[in-house]
Amino acid sequence: MTELQDIFKQIKLKSLSPDQAKAFHMIRLCRTSALGSHAQVCMECGKMDVSFNSCRNRNCPKCQHSAQQEWVEAQMLKLLPVGYFHTVFTIPQELNVLVLQNQKLLYSLLIKSAGHTLMELAKDPKFLGATIGATTVLHTWGQNLSFHPHVHCIVPGGGLSNDGLRFVRSRKKFFIPVKVISKKFRGKFLDLLKQAYNNGEIAFFNEATKLALRSNFLSLLDTLYNKNWVVFCKKPFKSPGHVVRYLGRYTHRVAISNSRIQAFDGESVSFAWRDYKDGNKSKVMTLEAAEFSRRFLLHVLPNRFVKIRHYGLLCSRNIKSKLSKCMKLTGSKPLPLTIKIQKDAKVCRCCGSTDVISLLVPNSLVTASSP
Repeated sequence: MTELQDIFKQIKLKSLSPDQAKAFHMIRLCRTSALGSHAQVCMECGKMDVSFNSCRNRNCPKCQHSAQQEWVEAQMLKLLPVGYFHTVFTIPQELNVLVLQNQKLLYSLLIKSAGHTLMELAKDPKFLGATIGATTVLHTWGQNLSFHPHVHCIVPGGGLSNDGLRFVRSRKKFFIPVKVISKKFRGKFLDLLKQAYNNGEIAFFNEATKLALRSNFLSLLDTLYNKNWVVFCKKPFKSPGHVVRYLGRYTHRVAISNSRIQAFDGESVSFAWRDYKDGNKSKVMTLEAAEFSRRFLLHVLPNRFVKIRHYGLLCSRNIKSKLSKCMKLTGSKPLPLTIKIQKDAKVCRCCGSTDVISLLVPNSLVTASSP
């Protein structure tokens, strides 16, 4: 099976940002001798398995599974016995150029606008009159690797009443009309964008240079105010447990998984994708290897950028107070004082013993033992 690493090993790319260059380089080296090796040694039978180290880059398709599993386990402890909803916030494509040139700033504005929109509307007695929680996850790609920034939000159907005395449950349907969310989100994002412009925080390059002129920038804002912004709300999940497992598929996903890559002949890459505009049909797209790689690297996030954020009840400062209170009011199992993730025990493939230790292995020994 062709993997992203195989493609990256056979091409050369220019004009990469430092973050893109690092991701490109680390994916090429993942699980090769260049990153060193480690050994799992069984203390019962003495069996030793030597493996190359992973790159641990968050853009690498090979290195996300264990991090995803640990994240899911931690979130399972915070679930409330209510229905959960999945909402998706998308910004108009007219903003794509600005976003690409100001990724850290505008990605943050996108996530913040989505989270604050849900929090503020939920507190309104017309809709729920309570503090809810929300987990937001930034994605920047479409199925065909196009640039498509959007935020996935998982929202519990209930929250702590405004007076802090009751747990308020929502109706079975999402408790805020989508049109109301869309208008609020649009106003909040554009207001924050205008503030950033007035503070001189936005950079303008190449085709976006004309937007540096105030009259042009305000004209863009007027155009965006007159557009309907897309906010999508899916049906509630079957159970709280389905929520985190579903979201887990989103949190540590990269722009394309190795399983979707169907062929690579050294010059072009064919991969599977779903065309949501054409009845969700499964299709195959073929791109030149350089163009495929360029599209993938568009989705490398800025260094240390936090793409998963929590709001309301799930915000770190509210977990021990408000979330714990909600769990008590709903009769849920109380939160543990400290959340410790149980990592899977290493098991010897030879004798089945769990008395296995990990050791670093010098590359010289690996080379010497290679056939």
